Amino acid sequence: MSDIDKKRLRGEMLALRGRMDEAAVERTSQGVLELIRTLAEWRTVREALVYWPKGGEVDVRPLVQELWQRGCRVLLPRCRPDAHGVMDLACAACEDDLTPGPYSLLEPDARRCPSLAACSPDLALIPGVGFDRRGYRLGFGGGYYDRLLASGTMGRPLLIGIAYTFQLVDELPVQPWDMPVDIVCTEEELWRP
Repeated sequence: MSDIDKKRLRGEMLALRGRMDEAAVERTSQGVLELIRTLAEWRTVREALVYWPKGGEVDVRPLVQELWQRGCRVLLPRCRPDAHGVMDLACAACEDDLTPGPYSLLEPDARRCPSLAACSPDLALIPGVGFDRRGYRLGFGGGYYDRLLASGTMGRPLLIGIAYTFQLVDELPVQPWDMPVDIVCTEEELWRP
């Protein structure tokens, strides 16, 4: 698959996601959350990297709330303002710790949540525009998660790609720096590459 095909696939996936109404996002997200909750690693997690959804992404906010209620350490990415394509991680203790950042994403407020030099999450919920059955991810094209996962700042957590069934394809093009996830979770399956 060429870069042009990758761009076309990204556009198709985002268009499909964009056509989902709020009820479909909620219903389908619920199926994903139910499968995540079946994982032994979810039941024993002490520290997790999560994301705050935007634009029809699978809504993992109920899982984030569960983590906070259980007293787990919750890490979220924050775009580094002086370095395009780079994210830092910060610990957020509640939704009030989040503030709009670039791309209208909610991220930990830098005044309340300092960046972490290193952390050791047990698992990481990774969003994507698409995933393939080998675990490789198609993002928005900025390389943010590629850099974060390659940075070594968080050890080697269980990486769980979060997607709708239509976002799971047989094969995506792979670059040398791409890091596959360990599991892709959709509303229909927990796929282990």
